[in-house]
Amino acid sequence: MSSESVTCRWGILSAANIAKKNWRAIAQTSRSSVVAVASRRREAAEQFVRDCGLHTPQRLSVDAMDSYEALLKRDDIDAVYIPLPTGLRKEWILRAAKHGKHVLAEKPAAITTEDMEEILEVCRQNNVQFMDGVMFMHSARLPQLRQTLVCPDSIGAIRRIACQFSFNGGDEFAKSNIRTDSKLEPFGCLGDLGWYCIRFILWVHQFAMPTRVSGRILSTLQGAKSEDRVPAEFSAELDFADGSTASFYCSFLTENQQWVHVSGTKGYARLDDFVLPFFGSEVAYEVSQPFFNVQGCSFHMQQHTTRHSVREYDSGFSPAQEINMFETFQKIVETKQLDPAWGDICLKTQQVMNQLLQSATRM
Repeated sequence: MSSESVTCRWGILSAANIAKKNWRAIAQTSRSSVVAVASRRREAAEQFVRDCGLHTPQRLSVDAMDSYEALLKRDDIDAVYIPLPTGLRKEWILRAAKHGKHVLAEKPAAITTEDMEEILEVCRQNNVQFMDGVMFMHSARLPQLRQTLVCPDSIGAIRRIACQFSFNGGDEFAKSNIRTDSKLEPFGCLGDLGWYCIRFILWVHQFAMPTRVSGRILSTLQGAKSEDRVPAEFSAELDFADGSTASFYCSFLTENQQWVHVSGTKGYARLDDFVLPFFGSEVAYEVSQPFFNVQGCSFHMQQHTTRHSVREYDSGFSPAQEINMFETFQKIVETKQLDPAWGDICLKTQQVMNQLLQSATRM
């Protein structure tokens, strides 16, 4: 593809591991390309570009740089992807926006709600798009699930949402991973994993905010270089104005789980892979309408489960959710029609997360 066919040119700030997945996603879009990657050490940026380029070439040549600021000053970059740690993220989002670059950042985008509000205001003033990197928001599964949830004959009125997102990091993770460093990732598992649970709960409620929240830090970790402890296990309760409730558990100590269960008056919907789809060429969810059938001495709990699916790869091949995310962003850049809804839902997620942590630390 010629350079004229590329309509969104990306810079990546940091050679973080998650950036490898998004390098591939950008390359798989219709009209986007990475053109530069910056790290504090040029050698790290060069190694990142070399490794990723061998696996998934970009449409345009990619420069390795040792300066984030120099990358932002380039005229041949339209948007930046920022996977820097949460403790550093706000500074570079603001700098990017002031350089006129559209921003897709990892989550959480900020430390405080006030910081998030400042980020959105600076992006607005500089006429650039802001979006956080919650990939599942771009899956074709969500529109289909929405149809199920609003159908009165499906699960009925929603009364309860429960979800869990966790992985067992192990001993080395506990000692050396940045997610156990209070300066770099002060929210610990709540920011790294709980963010997704909060986002999904808010999505089910069409982004109506909870009326009350409460959180508990169940256990903590402190990395070898960390000044303080961070949440390693966190549980939360959320109440909503319609009388429904939600809960979630996130953890660095229990093995891989990423399920959500939406309970209604007539049945329930369940996703077992709501964040990272299981390997395959489709994504799915199940709807059950159990019925307890009693006839004389016979007692039977009947399941009545229907599986719903959409054709979508788990990762790496269109239309995987991370590729959809960059396609959505690419269209915003092409049309110059900014979509403030992405910033609004990020702010709401930030508000709920901060309120939960405040609740937990008051206990």
